[in-house]
Amino acid sequence: MSFKSLGLSEALLKAVSKQGYTNPSPIQEKAIPLVLERKDVLASAQTGTGKTAGFTLPMLQILSQGQQLRHRPIRALVLTPTRELAAQVYDNVKSYSEFLNIKSAVIFGGVNQKPQVSTLRQGVDILIATPGRLLDLESQRALSLSKIEILVLDEADRMLDMGFKRDIDKVMSLMPSRRQNLLFSATFSREIKNLANSILHHPVLVEATPENTTVDAIKQKVFRVAKAKKPGLIIKLITEGNWKQVLVFTRTKHGANNLCKKMVSAGITAVAIHGNKSQGARTKALAGFKNNTVRVLVATDIAARGLDIPLLPHVINFELPNISEDYVHRIGRTGRAGASGEAISLVCADETSYLRSIEKLVGIRIPVEVLEGFEPDPNASTEPIKQNQRSSRSRNSGNSNNSSNNRSRRSNKSNNSKRSRRNNDGRSSDRRY
Repeated sequence: MSFKSLGLSEALLKAVSKQGYTNPSPIQEKAIPLVLERKDVLASAQTGTGKTAGFTLPMLQILSQGQQLRHRPIRALVLTPTRELAAQVYDNVKSYSEFLNIKSAVIFGGVNQKPQVSTLRQGVDILIATPGRLLDLESQRALSLSKIEILVLDEADRMLDMGFKRDIDKVMSLMPSRRQNLLFSATFSREIKNLANSILHHPVLVEATPENTTVDAIKQKVFRVAKAKKPGLIIKLITEGNWKQVLVFTRTKHGANNLCKKMVSAGITAVAIHGNKSQGARTKALAGFKNNTVRVLVATDIAARGLDIPLLPHVINFELPNISEDYVHRIGRTGRAGASGEAISLVCADETSYLRSIEKLVGIRIPVEVLEGFEPDPNASTEPIKQNQRSSRSRNSGNSNNSSNNRSRRSNKSNNSKRSRRNNDGRSSDRRY
């Protein structure tokens, strides 16, 4: 099947061809016709399967065929959980709308809001946003959602995991009740289905891949190793394998920084990307990684969500995630668009239960190796270490309430809110993401 057979306009086909694509992916093939028919869609697809284009292309066609209003009110809103994902979606929208009379903008926290407000005042058709900055600017009347025709929730599972449920509900209350709703998610949990039931109207279910499966093109492997020997092992693998582009995951920001220091000391160019880094530092780190001046990017789960690195060959779990679904998201950074990739996990004794949960989730037994000199500690306890991180469900509840309470305080104390925003140089409450 070709993109032309999906009913896309010549302007969009030209833009798609310019990006080097000829045939749609399974999620695009299923979702695009449904969106063009103005149906609400609940779509589940693995990271890296092209789901962004699955909603971007038909959204652009619908808006380009609609009536062009004089002052260009926001007619489509794409909500994302992180800054990096928002920037990635914005790049896609810009590329695919090159031959259309459509204006788009992206807003997120962690940067000065003034340029964003200036762009909004000039009028935009499509807005890509993180929930915190969106609600901040709406409360300042810098934008209005009263003309929204299409709403997209991208990576909705991560938004729930990060505690944005109350913010999502608030955004819903600011939009017309009659609109088209598209919910895209990499995983398909019961919580996602509950969210869909509260937002979507008679939705069509689209599943391009079974829930929580991993891409077949990804070669998965586990190295059993003593915790203290992990830094030496990862340095050995990267150095002896002469790997040039490696994405490494740690559970904590502190761990990411420490691992980076050890790699740099070993002569490996490495940078960390996490919530404590400024947006400028994160952008610079990602640019260096993409152009191969940085060999290793060490990231936390939240910071890495939305990273789009074409043909990434290696992903290493320096530490396994304590939430099994995050494993699927992590290794989904490689093996994209039909390319092969390798996902390696360094597993010590106290991560044994995490590994078993992951294998149960993805439905396979991951091959295990032990390298001489890096053997696991036979005396180490297999009891999991106590995590400061709570489970996905508790985070949904706790962070969501905190987010809502903070938002309520801002609206009830507008003078304090204005002073706070000035003191923070226009940075929103979602800065940490």
